[in-house]
Amino acid sequence: MSVPFFRPLKAALILPVLGALGGCNKAVLLSPSGDVAWQLRDIILVSTGLMLLIIVPVIAATLWFAWRYRESNTESTYSPDWDHSTILELLIWAAPLLIIIALSALTWVSTHQLDPYRPLARIDADRPVPAGVKQLEVQVVALDWKWLFLYPEQGIATVNELAAPVDRPIEFRITASSVMNSFYIPALAGQIYAMPGMQTRLHAVINHPGVYDGFSANYSGAGFSQMRFKFHGLSQAGFDQWVQAGKASGGTLDRTAYLRLEQPSVAAPVQRFSAVESSLYDAILNRCVQPGSTCARDMAGAICRAPRQAALELPPPLSAPPAM
Repeated sequence: MSVPFFRPLKAALILPVLGALGGCNKAVLLSPSGDVAWQLRDIILVSTGLMLLIIVPVIAATLWFAWRYRESNTESTYSPDWDHSTILELLIWAAPLLIIIALSALTWVSTHQLDPYRPLARIDADRPVPAGVKQLEVQVVALDWKWLFLYPEQGIATVNELAAPVDRPIEFRITASSVMNSFYIPALAGQIYAMPGMQTRLHAVINHPGVYDGFSANYSGAGFSQMRFKFHGLSQAGFDQWVQAGKASGGTLDRTAYLRLEQPSVAAPVQRFSAVESSLYDAILNRCVQPGSTCARDMAGAICRAPRQAALELPPPLSAPPAM
């Protein structure tokens, strides 16, 4: 193949790959703004480094062997009867085993320390969570195809907009209305699934003010690609102003309003509600927002009580017939 023909072909193959990667922002994963995401970044880097300890020497040895024992190299030693080397066996088996042990220990420790259901023990690497600090609770509902955020303490709700004070622990309670989605703010923490009829939790903290991207990381239908929102890391004063702006927006999110909001829509604009029905999230979680519907919680209780009730209503056993 001639060089003039090869260069345009190579460019034609590379350009689509570069174009596909153009919309990806990998920098946020390597320089996040939340302590949980920062710890996850460290795990990625350490794991990659440990694996490169095997990959790089193997690639280098492969290239060296190919060059050293090429057919044209008449000075290389030819040993057709060679079949064993204790040193090579130790290197081949011991090195991967040590890497696996190190990765296993790292995975075990990090899995427990970064359990998304576990409340945070620190604000960042240098500061533990101060005594008496109350977590900010945010109830998250994945809709088709938008995000609903309820703030029970503040009594407000938003669509496709999320905010939290810097250095205050956040507890997300997450569910979905119809299909499974994945709640993910790369700068804040790892992704966690949102599933209808179930609740997952995520504890996180944002350490630097700014505006960060959030989205669904699980395909959920036609509007999935635009199921995005902005997460605002604010000072406490800025967060209080944001809450007051929500309270001044007007509109109440009750069950009737939620049923209208639940209808599928794509690229939904930011909405704010100044008041929220107190039992709405519980009704969404238990799938009984519709008037007259039975909550999953009550249905499960009825199923559990049914065998016991049936046992209580059984007739007494027949007495044995008299012996003849």
